[in-house]
Order: sequence, then structure tokens, then C-alpha cells
Amino acid sequence: MRSTRGDLRDLFGQSVAVFASLAGPAHVVEAATPAFFAVIGDERAGIGTPLAELGPDLAGRSLLAPLDRVHRSAESHIERDVRVVRGVGAHEQETFFDVTYEPRRDANGDVTGILIIGVETTQVRHAQQLMAEHRALLEQIARQAPLGEVLDGMARCIENLAPQEVLVSVLLADSDGTRLRHGAAPSLPDFYNQAIDGIATGEGIGSCGTAAHRREPVIVTDIATDPLWDDFRELAGRSGLGACWSTPILARDGSLLGTFAMYHRIPRVPQDSDLALTRVFAGTAALAIERHHSEQARQSAEAHAEAARAELARAVRAEQRLRAEAELRATAATALAAQMRAAAATHASAPHPKHCQLGGSHGCTAPAELKVADPWGDSAWGCLAHAEEAILNVRSAFIADEDLGGLAAYLNR
Repeated sequence: MRSTRGDLRDLFGQSVAVFASLAGPAHVVEAATPAFFAVIGDERAGIGTPLAELGPDLAGRSLLAPLDRVHRSAESHIERDVRVVRGVGAHEQETFFDVTYEPRRDANGDVTGILIIGVETTQVRHAQQLMAEHRALLEQIARQAPLGEVLDGMARCIENLAPQEVLVSVLLADSDGTRLRHGAAPSLPDFYNQAIDGIATGEGIGSCGTAAHRREPVIVTDIATDPLWDDFRELAGRSGLGACWSTPILARDGSLLGTFAMYHRIPRVPQDSDLALTRVFAGTAALAIERHHSEQARQSAEAHAEAARAELARAVRAEQRLRAEAELRATAATALAAQMRAAAATHASAPHPKHCQLGGSHGCTAPAELKVADPWGDSAWGCLAHAEEAILNVRSAFIADEDLGGLAAYLNR
């Protein structure tokens, strides 16, 4: 397991120190380290040559002016973060140095030359940039910024820090780890991102699908010839991609969270700085994704709890309605029972006639054998035939319309 210090060394390289001893107002090189000649852009032996003649563009740089001032003033001078561009074209590289200019004096104290001592600060600047970008990402994660925003910022940060052009992609694993979904890829073509969104994890499914399946980095240095890209070679060609290095993003328990890929436009073998950059940010990506999953789980649990509370409230309201209805029915039943008891008492006190009272206007001389009553307190005695007729007719009338008056209406028919 590599240390963080080792990763930073691989990422930013070793610091360079330069030294040169110059003579006279023309700043003739008397002695210098090879690193000095490499920095000023002329690696040939330049001993005995005026500094201005060692590189065609040196006069335009910020090196000669301070030399002239120190030679005139005989005072030391220090400049911080002096910018020096090394190489040309695709090989151009920006570097920075802290440079000290010390006057050289003879026995009489006169300035005879200048000592140049420079220490490269490029690594410090890049490390500061890395820490600032990394801190910003951690702050985004802490304030629960959307996962897509965090991953997009991380991808752009890596693309800016990489020493050579790189296109970064982050894919997110489904819950079952069988498919990979688009997470972030700000520099890849949209049609490419759409085409690989939802690819399966498995052996031979490009760099990312294979890395997710193996749970280990997969380095494809030439997409045009590697069999892992047989099914995606045409797509990669249309996207202008020549190499792809993919690393699985794993949770603390070893489960798959996604993949982190670095694409290049030409076939390339990864340098130590590329691998170090991947290691530095892999943990940050895992932290962001795990935090996102935790937040989703929390929101889901809160939604389920809220739904359960709402269902409980509905059940309580339904129970209250049923209880109120039951109380109303109990009150009505009590009132009806009281009414029936009162009617029964009234009926009990009425005298028992000798003849049937249910014969209507024509009367009936048959013996009164049965007493017929209704809930309104009306009652009458009748013979068997008329009692049966009254029961049938009064019950029917009572059911059809209570306003007919029950037995009273029947008696007055």
C-alpha cells in the first residue's frame, strides 16, 4: 500500500534546484549545473557564453532584468514564483522557481559577477491547488451537494491537475452491482456517455465493465487492438479515444460503488503521476457516493415513517368515526327501547275488550283473542283473522311510509 507522500511525489515529481555563477555585466556563464541549462532552454554546454545568447527567447523572460539590477546595486535580491516555460508545442510545460541573486565581489568589494540559486516551486503550487480542490470537494460532500455536482467538479479538477490531457469519467453501480450508470464525464461526447449509460459489468465489457467485474484496475493502453474493447471499438473511434484506464470505486465493505476512468486521445501507457492521481481521488469519490447512498436511505426511511404516520392518523380518524356512529346507534337503540317499554306499559293498562276491534267500520263480533301494538303506543284487540290482516297491512304500511300513522291509521280506515 503506497503512502500519501509517495503518491504526491509521483504526482508532482521531484523539486529541481539550479545553480549558476555569472561573470561581468554581460552575465557570462562561468559554472552551472545541467539543471540550470535545462531550465533556460539550452542543454548544451554554455560555459563562457553570455546568458542572453544561450536561448533565443531568454531576453524576453524575467531573468535578465533582476541580474542587471543586482549587478548595479550590489545588493542581493530574491524573487518568488518566477514563471519559466520549458519545451515548445505539445511538450510545453509551465514551471515556477524561487530565485536568489547574490552579488560576487573581489578583494576591493567591487561586483564581479552574480550567483544564481533557484529552487523549483511548481510542486508546491500544484500541491496547494490539489489541496484547495480537494478541500472544496470535501466541503461539497459535507453540505450534501448533489452527487452529480460533486463528481463533475472532481472530474474537472483531475483534468486540470493531470500533466497531460486526460478525459475523466465516473460511472455509478446499480444497487445489485450488475450495471453501470452515468455519473459524470464533462469532457466526453454526449453521444458516448449516452451509449455506455447502463452497460453491464462483466469480463470483456470495455475497461470499466471489466474493472467493475474484477474489482481491480484495468489498463487498456491501445483501444484499437485490445480485445476488451471489441464491442465498443467503433464507438471509441467515433469519440476520438485511444486509451482507457479504469479503476473500481469500492465501499468500505468491499461492495461496488462505481468506476473511475481516465481516457486519452492517443494510445498511452500510464505514468506514475497518472496512477497517483487516481489513488488520491478514488477515496474521495467513494466518500461522495457512500454519503449519497446514506442520504438516500435516510430520506427513504423518513418517507416510509411519514407514510406510516399518515396511515395511522387515517386509522385513528376512521376508528373515531366508527365509535361516534356506534354511540349514535346506541343512543337510538336506547331511545327505541324506552319508547317500546312505554308503549308496552300503555298497552298493559288498557282494558281487554270482549269483541274484535279490528273489524273496521263494519265491525266484528268475533271474540278478541290477540292484542296488536305498534311502536307509537297504539294497540287494539282482535280476532285471529283480523289480527293477522292488521299485522300484514300495518307492517307493510309502516315500512312504506311512517307518516301513515301505523295502527291508528289502520283502525280509522
